[in-house]
Amino acid sequence: MDLKVETRNVELRKGWQKKIDEEKEKLVRHFANFVLHLRVSIAATTHHKEGGYELKLVASVPNDTVVVTRKGENVGPLLVEAFDVLSLQMKEILRKKRKAQKGADPSFAEGAQYGVIRKLSPYESYGFIVSQDAREIYFHENSLKDISIDALTEGDTVMYGESLGDKGPQASWVRVSR
Repeated sequence: MDLKVETRNVELRKGWQKKIDEEKEKLVRHFANFVLHLRVSIAATTHHKEGGYELKLVASVPNDTVVVTRKGENVGPLLVEAFDVLSLQMKEILRKKRKAQKGADPSFAEGAQYGVIRKLSPYESYGFIVSQDAREIYFHENSLKDISIDALTEGDTVMYGESLGDKGPQASWVRVSR
């Protein structure tokens, strides 16, 4: 992520820079490869009623730009609050993106097959599905959608997408049929 820090009417303090770097690392950790550019602008305001500082975060993400503006007396708390708001907005953008992808994903509707869980090995993170034509289909815990392997039981009816694995047919995704 590209970071640019700019100030107006005030010198950048080491404590502020340290806090900006900490918050940037949190963003990188939680939103890796999502935030492309981040600009932090700190300005000392001279308005007689407001006084203090104005903080502006501008984050560039794919197909969007997120802007957070905060005003107050102390820059430290403003930085924390602004980065918290930015994180919440990033989560919301990602949630909407996932929802749009899930709704537009044709693999769940086309080529979906139904089967029954025959064997589960939750400690080894895999199981087998018996297809409608009596074949055994392997699935791994990572292919489960909207459910954990611990919540599955033998005999559950599932919908799945089949692909060819190294050792035969396997489920690329598995969802409990309701």
